Amino acid sequence: MAKSATTNEDAPGLIDARIKELGDWRGAMLAHVRALIQQALPDVVEDWKWRGVPVWSRGGMICTGETYKSVVKLTFAKGASLDDPSGLFNSSLEGNTRRAIDLHEGDKLDEAAFRALVAAAAALNGSRAR
Repeated sequence: MAKSATTNEDAPGLIDARIKELGDWRGAMLAHVRALIQQALPDVVEDWKWRGVPVWSRGGMICTGETYKSVVKLTFAKGASLDDPSGLFNSSLEGNTRRAIDLHEGDKLDEAAFRALVAAAAALNGSRAR
């Protein structure tokens, strides 16, 4: 079996490099949401998949952090199963599984609600692992 080009040990450095490479509001936003994820789940696992997408997991995938020209997209793998009382999900709302948060330049993220959503996603992963 061929070995993967990256390992979990490589992922934090690759994410750091992506943030630096972006060098604009998208890098700052990605760094900000990464810090919020780490605050919500200090034991979160960072990974680097699909040729350059940061992925955060604990007991299963929590979310990805994709960067596009005009948006930072945080896609929650099981978002459709999560309560979102603050209405953070604003993209991919029609699917049966995923939900996403699209962040544009100048957007302000409700930090407490986001941390709660991340924690709920990890809890959902934990409940399904049993």
